[in-house]
Amino acid sequence: MPLNLPDRLPAIDLLKQENIFVIDTSRALRQDIRPLRIVILNLMPLKITTETDLVRLLSNTPLQLEISFMKIKSHTPKNTPVEHMKAFYRDFSDMRGEKFDGMIVTGAPVEQYPFEEVGYWDELCGILDWARSHVMSTLCICWAAQAGLYHYYGIPKHLLREKLFGVYRHTASEPFAPILRGFDDEFYVPHSRHTEVRREDILRVPGLKILSESEEAGVYMVMGRGGREFFVTGHSEYSPYTLDAEYRRDLQKGLPIRMPEHYYRDDNPSNPPVVRWRAHANLLFSNWLNYYVYQETPYNINEIG
Repeated sequence: MPLNLPDRLPAIDLLKQENIFVIDTSRALRQDIRPLRIVILNLMPLKITTETDLVRLLSNTPLQLEISFMKIKSHTPKNTPVEHMKAFYRDFSDMRGEKFDGMIVTGAPVEQYPFEEVGYWDELCGILDWARSHVMSTLCICWAAQAGLYHYYGIPKHLLREKLFGVYRHTASEPFAPILRGFDDEFYVPHSRHTEVRREDILRVPGLKILSESEEAGVYMVMGRGGREFFVTGHSEYSPYTLDAEYRRDLQKGLPIRMPEHYYRDDNPSNPPVVRWRAHANLLFSNWLNYYVYQETPYNINEIG
């Protein structure tokens, strides 16, 4: 089934070039189907890029999805046109009366600040609290995963000695968890962060379960409330050249940055990256949608509580 996206969203044309079947809102209204309602709280600075990355992965399912985008009212993005934000994003205050089958909260480039010093922290906490009664399953990515674990469970983040930057090998701690169904014994995930959450802090909380870890990258995936919440510390949604763009951007700015690990062919930045995370990323999002959203959510969306 296709994705139902807002009319004229830039991702539509980009994904059609990749032969991904999407339809806009006008066409979807003529189909008599109860689509799954997915809301994306996009905190990343390059919003169009993040929209496209996430929509590409959400498309790999037979389910029809209705995608909405939420924004923080207390923060004005600097890297996305105002016209784009007005056309495709809504404030949380305008959406708080609605219910959604699934919610994705992206990372944000604020991880080196204490949570309480982030300008929109209070608003984000309100959204996370709202999600517990208005969303069937919430998937938090990178900084949002750390923020969710801190807000809900009091788990701190810890500053790393140097940025974790590259593509790392992971294993499943709970291989029979439905969200990991079909995963290989070892799989790869991109990471780009200065902070981490630690397994010993998570293991102290009875309601949390570590599903996947990496010897180099640490805790990768944590499940809460039996699948109502997922916290993913890596960037499975990244496109092939995202780490490359970050690396060359920081080099150009003269910032201290080392080459992303296990990323370029032969560890040579003159060579293209080796994409080893695409299959896992597609499985992650399709399993989340199937086993924790579609199969759990009530047909009457207002019954979500």
